[in-house]
Amino acid sequence: MKKYILAILTLVVFNISNAQEPATITYPNQSTVITTGVPFMLIAPDARSAGMGDMGVATSVDAYSQQWNAAKYAFSEAKSGIAVSYTPYLSKLVNDISIAYLTYFNRIDDRSAFGVSFKYFGLGEIEIRADEFSEPLIEKPNEFTVDASYSLRLADQFSMAVALRYLRSDLRIQSVDANAGAAGSFGVDISGFYQSEEEAYDSFNGRTRFGFAIQNLGPKIKYDDGGRENFLPTNLRLGGGFDFIFDDYNTLSVTAEITKLLVPTPPLFGFVDTNGDGVRTPDDASTTDIDENEPEIITQGQANDVNFLSGVFQSFGDAPGGFSEELKEFTWALGAEYLYQDSFAFRLGYFNESDDKGARKFFAMGAGFKYTTINIDLSYLFSASKVQSPLENTLRFSLTFNFGDGEYDEY
Repeated sequence: MKKYILAILTLVVFNISNAQEPATITYPNQSTVITTGVPFMLIAPDARSAGMGDMGVATSVDAYSQQWNAAKYAFSEAKSGIAVSYTPYLSKLVNDISIAYLTYFNRIDDRSAFGVSFKYFGLGEIEIRADEFSEPLIEKPNEFTVDASYSLRLADQFSMAVALRYLRSDLRIQSVDANAGAAGSFGVDISGFYQSEEEAYDSFNGRTRFGFAIQNLGPKIKYDDGGRENFLPTNLRLGGGFDFIFDDYNTLSVTAEITKLLVPTPPLFGFVDTNGDGVRTPDDASTTDIDENEPEIITQGQANDVNFLSGVFQSFGDAPGGFSEELKEFTWALGAEYLYQDSFAFRLGYFNESDDKGARKFFAMGAGFKYTTINIDLSYLFSASKVQSPLENTLRFSLTFNFGDGEYDEY
């Protein structure tokens, strides 16, 4: 029973009960947190990116670029690579919730590459019992994505990529709801990556990197015919970095990244101001209608019952609090990676989200080891917010095999 309760709490935290219509009425001057379906798609699956504060759009290429910016594959020095990563989730509460990630890439030639990946979020086993004497029914809710990408060098220092992703979310418990079923949709990523040639400075050489990605652009997801449609976690990533190359053995890379959900901000519903004083009294009825032609209805924001494409453009100017609140919807991260002799790496990172938009704040650290063609990466997270991260005190593990390392000389 305890395990069942914990699993149900996990579903609530992740907004899995998206088939229910909202019942809470909010009022002007309150903050609005953006929620989406299948939020596991935004969780960093690999230890290298996690160790630098959940970033990857402008870091140097690795096998996990499919998650962050597939355009980086066109700059890989290795001919191909395969990688697997495992992340325990809510490890303080349960031991069978986790995220697994498998990816493969291959450079076709000097200018192009392709990649494929599989991401699986398992919520463990849930026992359903009618009473204490009955045999339990075992449910295994899960979500997964399968995607493929193609990247192309459009210039010596710039590449772009497109990725197509299929996603499936099977979180409704059929033993409880006979009409429950898995929900599915698809998304598209469009990304770009710039990496300069190595340039000489006074006491070191340097290299500049820039990247962008629009991810998970696709139709809404719905769990049943009577439920509410939920936006995919469509997001925009922008980042830049610089490599300080001190000599053949020592390199320090610093990277900064900002991210914004391209999903409409929920509006703030108001009330019918019967006496026009702007203050709600017991006689003022609540409303969930948005009507710009009726000024007596006090609301802020815009209706978010739009299609996913309209939602992308609306997301840049629909925050109820105006431009100042719109800026709060950007998260940012800073990360650094020190590389010694291309065989050992040490990483630090910090991630920040506004207190009004989720309050995720954490420090991260990680390390990497390379032996011949094998890379092993580890990372650890420290929460810096009153809202504790589900990944608090969790050790993430990634393993990469590179084939034909050094076959392409990009520098």
